[in-house]
Amino acid sequence: MSRLFLLIAALLGLLATGLGAYGAHGLPGKVSPHLVDSFNTAVQYQFFHALALMAIGLWLMREQSRLLVAAGIAMILGMLGFSGSIYALVLLGSKGFGPITPMGGMTLMVGWGLLAVMAMVKGGERE
Repeated sequence: MSRLFLLIAALLGLLATGLGAYGAHGLPGKVSPHLVDSFNTAVQYQFFHALALMAIGLWLMREQSRLLVAAGIAMILGMLGFSGSIYALVLLGSKGFGPITPMGGMTLMVGWGLLAVMAMVKGGERE
């Protein structure tokens, strides 16, 4: 699972780079400044969480843990829900994806919470 998470993290980072360039150079003038800001927020969140997913993949290389796997899955689903719904809103003009955004954000928070639990459970074992 660690290699899969590393691959997905790399691909999501690659995608975020391309989308960030589009948000900076191709999107302004096509949609409102508010939507450009929303798009750029989605790109930032995708970058941050792709890096977190990469860290999870590296951590999994050192030790296997269901908590880490659950955290990684939550990060992936959260990025799809949060950033993906914002991309759909901006690029497709579909407001139907709007309710998915907060659910994606909550899923990202679950991922971070699982990482905190992992740090508390496993972090104290080696001290």
